[in-house]
Amino acid sequence: RLNAHVHEKRLPSYAINLDPAVRDIPFGCNVDIRDTVNYKEVMKQYNLGPNGGILTAVNLFATRFDQVLTLIEKRQATTKYVLVDTPGQIEIFTWSASGTIITESLAQSWPTVLVYVVDTPRTTSPVTFMSNMLHACRWSALLPCPCV
Repeated sequence: RLNAHVHEKRLPSYAINLDPAVRDIPFGCNVDIRDTVNYKEVMKQYNLGPNGGILTAVNLFATRFDQVLTLIEKRQATTKYVLVDTPGQIEIFTWSASGTIITESLAQSWPTVLVYVVDTPRTTSPVTFMSNMLHACRWSALLPCPCV
């Protein structure tokens, strides 16, 4: 919805998909991890399950994140927002070194705000709601950028 809002308001943006397992992306993206890393091949090569494959794919992509930063830098004059969509299994991004590397790389280069989006229909139970709030608090405490 954030990407749709940016397009509706005609704000120049740059979209990055960091979820190697997503089947369909409901928006156009400028950089897509799936163009670089095939998580199913990673699963086969390293004998991993789905979460291990996603985590390893993101870790491999993080080793080349300087190239993504260069692409963003080239578009800096014509881009107002850079939107980064992370894996739906938030633990993969929040508890791995690659999540920290990517987030800190962005925060060191540009003003960065982390938007933690919660799937509200799935947070009807107190346990799920608190789990989401703890993830948001962890991000807010550990990262060098504001979290909303």
